[in-house]
Amino acid sequence: MFSGSEATARALLESAAQGIVIVNRDGRILQANARTGELFGYQGEELIGQPMEILLPESLRSLHARQREEYFRRPRKRPIGIGMDLVGRRKDGSEFPTEVSLSYVREGGQLLAIAFISDISERKRSEEALRQANETLAVVINASPLAIWASDLDGNLTLWNRAAERIFGWKAEEVLGRPLPLIPPGQEDDFRTLFELTRNGQGQSNVERIRLRKDGGPIAASVWTAPLSDAQGAIRGVLAIAADSTERKQWEAHLRQSQKMEAIGRLAGGIAHDFNNLLTVITGYSDLVLRALDKANPLRRDIEEIRNAGERASRLTQQLLAFGRRQVSQPRVLDLNSLIRDMHPLLRRTIGENCEIIPGLDPSPACVQADPGQIEQVLINLVLNARDAMPRGGRITVETANVDLGAEYVRTHPGMQSGSYVMLAVSDQGHGMDEQTRTHIFEPFFSTKEKGTGLGLATVYGIVKQSRGEIWVYSEPGFGSTFKIYFPRASGAAAGVEPAALPSAAARNPGRSETILLVEDEEGVRKLVREMLRLRGYRVLEAGSGQEALRIGRAHSGPIHLLLTDVVMPRMQGSELARRLLAMRPRLKVLFMSGYTDNMVLQHGVLEAGTAFLQKPFTAELLERKLREVLDSGARTA
Repeated sequence: MFSGSEATARALLESAAQGIVIVNRDGRILQANARTGELFGYQGEELIGQPMEILLPESLRSLHARQREEYFRRPRKRPIGIGMDLVGRRKDGSEFPTEVSLSYVREGGQLLAIAFISDISERKRSEEALRQANETLAVVINASPLAIWASDLDGNLTLWNRAAERIFGWKAEEVLGRPLPLIPPGQEDDFRTLFELTRNGQGQSNVERIRLRKDGGPIAASVWTAPLSDAQGAIRGVLAIAADSTERKQWEAHLRQSQKMEAIGRLAGGIAHDFNNLLTVITGYSDLVLRALDKANPLRRDIEEIRNAGERASRLTQQLLAFGRRQVSQPRVLDLNSLIRDMHPLLRRTIGENCEIIPGLDPSPACVQADPGQIEQVLINLVLNARDAMPRGGRITVETANVDLGAEYVRTHPGMQSGSYVMLAVSDQGHGMDEQTRTHIFEPFFSTKEKGTGLGLATVYGIVKQSRGEIWVYSEPGFGSTFKIYFPRASGAAAGVEPAALPSAAARNPGRSETILLVEDEEGVRKLVREMLRLRGYRVLEAGSGQEALRIGRAHSGPIHLLLTDVVMPRMQGSELARRLLAMRPRLKVLFMSGYTDNMVLQHGVLEAGTAFLQKPFTAELLERKLREVLDSGARTA
């Protein structure tokens, strides 16, 4: 059959790593090497004379016979290693994947086909494993919440995952094969530098950059890059992973702003506390001097001016206390709709004739738990701020709405929690504010007005926070401003807003020689209050500390009708002093006073709700009225 050395040909046939089968035109096997027997499970000469189709599954035999006939009509050589993928059938009936390369030879005047057969089971398993790994990788890439893209060395995109579509807005078919479209104008050089570093093998980690969405909006992005290498280690492209850090940046900015406002609030509250002590002395001694001066005395006008200045300063300190959330609050359930309706005539007179107030109130009650006087202050300040933003006049809209805020709103508004709220919104048609102004408007003494004190919006901020609310400002230059406040919605019936009570007959009565233990660590305030009390006929025992007051309480043999004490003192607070004195003298009544009351201290039990309290600075008349209320009450107050 073979020309040349038959022994040499047979040696080559039997040493081949592939199965080799020689077939005639009828499809009969004329020769099969040992490797063929190993592959298909046959021994010795079992295959000789058998049809070639014996090596194929039954389902493929008729098709193979037709293909064989076609091959003998037009024979052609196919290099080994470049063959057809077929399925082989072993003697035991099991099947396995094969690769077959064909050639032909003319021998003795007849055409013979030579089939080179390889078992490619391992290659198929590797290919399947690689396919599954690629599918898994594709799923991971597309399931990732991070934007992932890759580009070739020319910068054209070769990968763009679903998160990149969602975050940046471009579909994959819009960007693949093109340069990255995310780079803001003016940052092209920075991007090229980053790309070149990565292309040269220097991946970058957590690079903070601004990137663009398809709609042109900016996104704060944290970017990681890495070079992509082939099997030989040559860099063929660049991979980038980006996290949308816009929300995180917002939270960080909100946290920084909150911390700054909290620090300013503590400072403002502390200053107001100390300043209130000084104002107590100024206004108090002014009252005493005025009481002593004849009405015709020319000095009287000067003293009245001093007293008036003290009262104006007192109002400023009250605003500082409101900003610092240090006011004594008396919250109750109230309906914002009713409050706004009641205040509408006052607001209309306040803003002048060239402005108009347009109410837009929720048809259902808008009930919140808050101090009515403080909410009135918020509304007045916001309306006045809106009026000042429209020097030529315009419309001011005051709205309420019962709203339920979900996770999506909370996610984009740091500091908020999901739940039921009442929204109070005040909008104007004024000149609006830029971002730089918006970041400072709630700070004390920051003002864009020529004659503004800068405390109006600071007061609003403090009251809203003290009432467990949140405030947001929406404004753009030329498009007006909207202040939206969200208070937690309250359940229960709303109480009416009562007018301030007039002094009772008991409040106008002078002292009745009761003994009062006065405890105040500020000497100037203590001397003033002592003088006020003595002028009204009270007997006064005074102490500059809690320890000294306890010694007086033990040593004094007569009755002590009332303890008048500052709340915050060194080493022993007023509440602790009252508790210990009450253990000695159960019938003692207590009146606390302070220029600075931290609401958190109230909430933690230093002062209980309903405690008799006198806010500094106070006049002699206010002191007398409060003393009579406590002394004439039927029950002990502490």
